Amino acid sequence: MQRALIIGVLLGATSLAGCSSTVDAIMEKLPVYKIDVQQGNVVTQEAVDRLRPGMEKRQVRFLLGTPLLEDVFHDDRWDYYYSFKPGGEDPSHERLSVFFEDDRLVRLSGDFMPNPDADPQAPTKESLVVVPVLPPKELSYWQRFLNIIGFEDLD
Repeated sequence: MQRALIIGVLLGATSLAGCSSTVDAIMEKLPVYKIDVQQGNVVTQEAVDRLRPGMEKRQVRFLLGTPLLEDVFHDDRWDYYYSFKPGGEDPSHERLSVFFEDDRLVRLSGDFMPNPDADPQAPTKESLVVVPVLPPKELSYWQRFLNIIGFEDLD
C-alpha cells in the first residue's frame, strides 16, 4: 500500500513537471498579439525648428505641449521624453530638454536640434479632416416600446 502511494506521488509529480515545460514551449510558439506602447510627448522636428532663443515659457508650451517632466529642483528646465515600443520589437526613445533663464528660452539639448535654415514663420501644413455623417441610430426594442406607450426621448 505504501509502495503504491509513493509510486503514485512520484508519477503525479513527474506528470506535473512535464506539463509546465510543455505549456511554456507552446506559449512561445503561439502568435500572441502585442500592442504598440507609446508614452510621453510627440515632439516633431517642425515644432523644434520654430523655437527661437528668447521665447517665453508659454510660447514654448504652445509649440511643444506640456512637458512630461518639470523638475521640482530645476524650475528652468523642461524635459520632453517620448518612447515608442512596437509590439514585439525594440523600443525607440526620443528626448528633448529645454532650458530657460528668467522665463526665456536659452538652449536645447537632446535628440532634436533646430535647423538654422528653417523659417520660423513658415505656415504649417494644414490637414483637412472629413467627418462622415452617421446614419440615424436604430432604436432598441426597449426604446421602441417606450415610444409606443408615450415615453419618447428619455435619453
